[in-house]
Amino acid sequence: MSDTSVKRRGNRVGSEGAGLAAPGGRALGSTLPRLIMSGRLGSMILALVLPVVLVVIWQLAGTNGSLFGGVLPTPDRVVKAWWMWAFGERGMGLNPYSGTWLANVLFSTQRVAQGFAVAILIGVPAGIMIGWNRLSAQVLDPTIQLLRPVPITAWLPFSIAVFGIESFGAIFLIALGAFYPIVINTTQGARHVERNLVRAALMMGANRFDILRCVVVPAALPSIFTGLRIGLGIGWTAVIVAEMIAVKSGLGYVLWDAYYVGRMDVVIADMVSIGLMGLLSDQLILLVERWALSWRLVVASR
Repeated sequence: MSDTSVKRRGNRVGSEGAGLAAPGGRALGSTLPRLIMSGRLGSMILALVLPVVLVVIWQLAGTNGSLFGGVLPTPDRVVKAWWMWAFGERGMGLNPYSGTWLANVLFSTQRVAQGFAVAILIGVPAGIMIGWNRLSAQVLDPTIQLLRPVPITAWLPFSIAVFGIESFGAIFLIALGAFYPIVINTTQGARHVERNLVRAALMMGANRFDILRCVVVPAALPSIFTGLRIGLGIGWTAVIVAEMIAVKSGLGYVLWDAYYVGRMDVVIADMVSIGLMGLLSDQLILLVERWALSWRLVVASR
């Protein structure tokens, strides 16, 4: 074999190797961003895209720190107002909101937690009873469906008349608002349990209480957590409505007071704070849901 043929064969093998390596390199280069974007970091980046774009447009559209003739402040003014509200010296100067952010957040969070707990303690058992027992459904469901269309704001005069300007009124409104989605979703979950699971439990000698505890409640958990998430969101809405009128502390009170004195920068900072607290509490519910439904992942992996 001549040297020329050997060189040609070597060049051909080298070019084939280069051809194989090039697609692999391109695949790796195109796969790496996908791997990054498919992870938790990628989810956070995608979640921030729209808010960042809106804030940038909002900032660029402002003139001399405001929009609409001075009514709406630009984001930089909102950030300054929130910083003073959160970290300013309390009781100093002419700013009544300075240094009170954390206290108001804790007031609102405590009320939401208390009202939400009451809604869970009443709504989940009532929903399971309505969905699992026909007599309970005939007794409870008509009254719940009668009261459910009444909005939270319609209960404000009743709350003030009964509880006065106290936290109990806000807790009552939160519990009432969160109760309906919890009981409705729990009812649907208990009512649509797979009948084959119930038959299998009966064949194994389980009584009605065992079926309720070991079959109905676990099968209804996904619907229950859906109701909890919806109810928690309504709870944050209810606490703001209650604090604007029936309570003299909390994020809702600051929101209304700041609007009354023309501090729209504090109003918007308050709105963002409410949204962030709602988001954090929703993520907490999701963490509990993943823990409570971890058995589904184990079953699905088998």
